[in-house]
This record gives sequence, C-alpha cells and structure tokens, in this order.
Amino acid sequence: MAAQHRRLRPVLGLVAALLASFAWAGATPAAADAALPAWKGGINLYRTGVFSTQKTWLWCTASDVQIMRNIKYHRTDHSRTSQSRYFEYMRTKNRYSLPRSAGVDPQGWTAGLRKYVDDRYRLVATDTFSTNLRYAVKRMRLTNLPVAVAVSHGNHGWVLHGFTATADPAKTSKYTVTSVRVSGPLWGLQNRTFGYDMRPNTKLTVTQFKRFFTKWWYAPKRMIWDNKFVSIQPITRSTTASAGSTASTAATPAATPEPARPAESEVAALVAPSVAALATPGPVASPVPTSLTEPPTQRGAATAPDAVAVAAMSAAVVVLLVVTLGRGPRAPSRVRRPRAGWSS
Repeated sequence: MAAQHRRLRPVLGLVAALLASFAWAGATPAAADAALPAWKGGINLYRTGVFSTQKTWLWCTASDVQIMRNIKYHRTDHSRTSQSRYFEYMRTKNRYSLPRSAGVDPQGWTAGLRKYVDDRYRLVATDTFSTNLRYAVKRMRLTNLPVAVAVSHGNHGWVLHGFTATADPAKTSKYTVTSVRVSGPLWGLQNRTFGYDMRPNTKLTVTQFKRFFTKWWYAPKRMIWDNKFVSIQPITRSTTASAGSTASTAATPAATPEPARPAESEVAALVAPSVAALATPGPVASPVPTSLTEPPTQRGAATAPDAVAVAAMSAAVVVLLVVTLGRGPRAPSRVRRPRAGWSS
C-alpha cells in the first residue's frame, strides 16, 4: 500500500492543481465585465474638455479621431498639429484615389481610429438605420468607446458618444434606443446662423438623429458603401474574429441598379464644401456584425471552448487514475551481485 500511495502522489497532486485552477477560473469574472459600469438607463462618454473643433473645413474626420482619442485616454488635446497628422495618415489609407478636397474615405477613417484610438474599431455598413444604430449602442456599452458616424450622405463625420435605452444592451437584445448624444466638429468653425453641427454633447431623439445619419452617397464616383448606413464601431474582443470572417459581405458592391441620387437640398445643408468620402484598412473592410438576437454571455460563465477544455482535462485525469490503480504491484528490481573486483 505504501508503494501504491507513492505512485498516486503525482496523480493526486495533478488532480488538486486542476481543481484549484477550475475553481479560480469560475470565480474570476471576465475583464470586460469587471470594467462595465452599472446600467442606469443609458451612458454618456462625453466629458468637459474632450471636444475639438476641426481646424480646417477638410478635417472633420481628423477632429473626430482627436475627440475619440481624448475620450478614451482622458486627454484634452485640441492641437492643429495632431489633426494634421491624423488627416495625412488617413489619406494614405484611403480605398479610393480622391482629390485632396475630398479628404478621407471610410477605409482611411477607420485606419486612423485603429492606429490612434483603439485597434478594435471596424467599419460597419448596413442596409437600415435601425440595425446600424442597435449595433453601435450595444458595442459602445460593451467597450466604453465612442462610435464614428458618417452623416449627410458621407459629406461629414460625427461622434456618437452616448445613448439611452429601455434596457441594458449588454444584457439583452430586447431593448429600444430612445435618444443619442452626439458631437459634430464643425461647431466653432461654422457660421452660427447657418451651420450643420449643434453644440457639443447635444441630445437627439432617434427620429431627429435619423435626419442626419443618412445613407452613404459620394456623387463624383461609385463606392462600395453606396446606399449604406456607414459607421465605425468598436468590436468586442470576443467577436472580433467572427466579425472579421464575414468582412467581405458588406464590402462587396451590391449587384443592384445604380441608387437614386439624393436631392441636392439634402446635401446643401452643409456649410462646408463636400468634405469627404469619409474611411478601415484594406484587410478589415466593412465587417458584418454578429447577430444581436443572441443573448450575451453571462458574466463569469464558461464559454463553449472553456467547457470542452475542462471536460477533456477531466477525462484525462480519470484515465490516468484508472491506469495507475489498475496496475498490479510491480516486482522488485533484480538485485545484481557486485562484480569481481568491486569493493563493498
């Protein structure tokens, strides 16, 4: 028996270590869950000092990057130098060759957000306003990061940084967005009596927001985002891979007749000239988000891969125990007599 106990010691030690690991893993919540603030009917990431007015008529996307960077890193950078750096970098990442007066397209804009704000940002192009908005607020809630929105048919860019809803999008798919909070960087540059952007941190109803967040249409040339609602959203780490796997769906031009051109009166609301086809790096172009109908994973619960790993390790331990216990006592090693000439 003593020999058997000695043989079992390594196995029992392995079992104890595995059980301790499983207990610790089950008791430790995910990092994202631990950082998620309490739901109080809505969130607003805006703080005094984060807003930046675009320094030129062309730099709306660069200013949005600056605002979103200020929000994430708790900064108050409003420098022209930073906006110029963001703009020049994004121009090099455009999908389309555009005149400088057209600024940045959605691919370039996304590349700038991924480089200067957070690498989880992805371009999202959807057929409907409500789908895009629901994805946006859910991801904002899960990541505590703002969303970039192409408004006025892509002629301008806003930051969506807050919302209210009937339920917490992080916990359920049964919620209705009731209002949003937005900031547009033309505020401070435009003529106050004839301008497009409202005061920073303006609250809009969903109906009001829909008048600004309109389908993409860049008149001078066809683009893959034509007739789509375009935004750039922070994808949670757990869904980044699955979102990227369907990236080509939204990026592929639809095989439909040329969409009707929007009325000139709708585009004329901007005081600036056609600032831009607004921009994701080539490999990450326009992922189709994962379905909102699936309930979010419960906090602290094991995911399917975790459960499979636990079961596999448990089975291995059982097999090891059976093999060890099933062996009979081993015969003692043969004692060799000392050879001639050895001293005892």
